[in-house]
Amino acid sequence: MNLRLRAVLVLAATLALPGLVAAKPWWLRGADSNDNDFLDPDVAFRVAAQIDGNVLHVRWVIADGYYLYRQKMDIQAESPDLVVSQATFPRGTMKADPNLGPQEIFLQQVEGTASFTRSDAGAHPLQIKVTYQGCAEAGLCYPPITKVLFPWAAAVAAHTETHRWEGLAILGGWFAFLLAGLVLRKGRRLATPVS
Repeated sequence: MNLRLRAVLVLAATLALPGLVAAKPWWLRGADSNDNDFLDPDVAFRVAAQIDGNVLHVRWVIADGYYLYRQKMDIQAESPDLVVSQATFPRGTMKADPNLGPQEIFLQQVEGTASFTRSDAGAHPLQIKVTYQGCAEAGLCYPPITKVLFPWAAAVAAHTETHRWEGLAILGGWFAFLLAGLVLRKGRRLATPVS
C-alpha cells in the first residue's frame, strides 16, 4: 500500500471517529433523551443496611423520577455462617409496565426487613447480598444490580454518635478553659525580674 493511500485512510478514520463516539445506541435512537439524562445506578438507587438485634434493615433511597421493582428485590446471606429469612417489604404502588405487565414498584424510599441467625457467634464479618432492579420514568431500565453490604449494628451507630458528642464536649471544655485564661489575663503584664 502506498503512503498516499495510507494517509487518506488514516484521515478518513480520524474524521469518522467523533461521529461514531457521539452516536446513540439503537435502543435510544428516536428518543428525546440521551445517556447524559440518566443518573448512575448508585446515585439513582442508594442502598444501606443496619442491624437491630437479630433483624436486618435494608433501606433504599430512590431518586425522583426513578422506581424499583418489588419483584426484583432480594436480601440473601453472604457470610458462611449466616441464615437470612425471607425479606418483607411494605406495600408498593401498582404500575402498568408495557413490557412486564402490572408491577408493584417503590418510589422515593423503601425499607426491607429480614430476621437472621448466625452459627459461629460472630467469627466472620456479617455480610449480606442485596439484589434489585429499577428504571427511570423517562424510559431507561437498568440491569439487575447485586451488591454485598456490611450492615452496621444500631447499637454501634448509637455508641459512635455518643462518643462523637463526648469528644466535642471535651474540645469545648478545653476551648472554654483557654478562653477564660485569655480573658482573665487581659490587661495584666507578666512581672519581669529586676536585675
